[in-house]
Amino acid sequence: MAAPSGPVSPATEAERAMFDFVDAYDRAYEIAAAQHGMSVAHACVLGRIAKPRGMGELADELGCDASNITQVVTRLEARGLAERHANPNDRRSRQVNRTTAGDNLNAAFEKSFEFARTATSNLSDGEQNQLAELLRKALGQSTS
Repeated sequence: MAAPSGPVSPATEAERAMFDFVDAYDRAYEIAAAQHGMSVAHACVLGRIAKPRGMGELADELGCDASNITQVVTRLEARGLAERHANPNDRRSRQVNRTTAGDNLNAAFEKSFEFARTATSNLSDGEQNQLAELLRKALGQSTS
């Protein structure tokens, strides 16, 4: 973001810092995904299907259309990284989960995606805990 031209409110300063952090995080995530032959969408979905998940549930969680999830899962399936099956509780719906190859690729991706660990390495454990608590509070999540 552009450098401030005068006094800046704490809220504006926090917003700028969050923007810079999220921008750097997104770029690092995209690079790590590409290093493993994935798009950001593929890495994002693959990371969420360790256990069977409903396609609609994934779409809701990721804030996208169900057809987008279907396209991503189809591509993951084609690479042998995911598999779809009938939901045992509702045969009308489908669930998706990672295959062993998907587990292996996701583990390699997570190991190589070090942005958050690197970015917070100069913070003490207490500061890291405080940061996590403040971020959860800002998101309206429980801080206990």
